[in-house]
Amino acid sequence: MNLYFACSITGGREYEPVYQALIQALLGDGHEIPTAHLADSGVVDLEMRVSANEVYARDVAWIATAEALIAEVSVPSHGVGYEIAYALRAGKRVLCLAQNQRKVSKMITGNPDPNLTFRAYADASEAIQAARDFIHSLG
Repeated sequence: MNLYFACSITGGREYEPVYQALIQALLGDGHEIPTAHLADSGVVDLEMRVSANEVYARDVAWIATAEALIAEVSVPSHGVGYEIAYALRAGKRVLCLAQNQRKVSKMITGNPDPNLTFRAYADASEAIQAARDFIHSLG
């Protein structure tokens, strides 16, 4: 399955180990993830080399071809929020994952869109299981 993975880049990287574990598990399951590089430790420097226009065009094209979007939302991010809304507007199924006890925008947790699923997790293994359950629910 072609999945778009979204996570904070410039807003903070404290959940990078979770991003990496998720990506590794989903790639290992055979999924295509064009944004897998976002989990890499060097992504901030890499993305600084790409213009804002190029990032926008690239990312909306990837969302358009993705079957679903999985977003790690423990760290607030304007870009991730935009990607979630863009995907929902395009009729995509979206999973938002956040570490237990993290404050997440009520625009996500209170959104009644049936294509949006929110799950809290305690550790990377729970996040991976939530992602796998979500993917399985897609059919």
